[in-house]
Amino acid sequence: MEARPRGPEYEFLSVWRVAGTVPEVLAVLADVPALPGWWPAVYLRAGLLDPGGPGGAGEKAELLTTGWLPYTLRWTMTVTGPDRGSGYGLRAEGDLAGTGRWSFEQDGPEVVASFSWQVTAGKPLLRRMSWLLRPAFAANHRWAMARGQESLALELRRRRAPDAAARARVPAPPGPTFGTLLRLCGKLPQPGP
Repeated sequence: MEARPRGPEYEFLSVWRVAGTVPEVLAVLADVPALPGWWPAVYLRAGLLDPGGPGGAGEKAELLTTGWLPYTLRWTMTVTGPDRGSGYGLRAEGDLAGTGRWSFEQDGPEVVASFSWQVTAGKPLLRRMSWLLRPAFAANHRWAMARGQESLALELRRRRAPDAAARARVPAPPGPTFGTLLRLCGKLPQPGP
């Protein structure tokens, strides 16, 4: 993954390799409301605002995300260029603003999932501090995407498990780094009994 900043903008390219098929990976990533369940280290909340049209065009979701740095981002994601067979584009607005593109390719028993992300920090504090904290923000993105690859691999194993006992043996995905702090601030629900 590489960050090439220009002003408050960031450009990232993340490449994941996970065991599975392109349709399996697409099914997981396209289920936006399920993101907090399988990628809880980053997605704290995800709500569908508009299901969009055929192929997911126009699908819009409201997201609350975090990373290893102790801040949260509120933003909306709109699917702009669906080609659910090989990838799709998206537009971000809010605390993050920009465009992204997921591309998928089958490579034997694995899927190569590439995410290209051109984004500007829209949150005022992040925008003002970008000149100073650019390396930390880029490291935060790399951390978040590494948790995504790890969590996606676990979710694919869980979905392929032949029964409930096998599903229970799949480890839980990593949670948010500052989970306790986020709960105290009301960003995460309190754990159940």
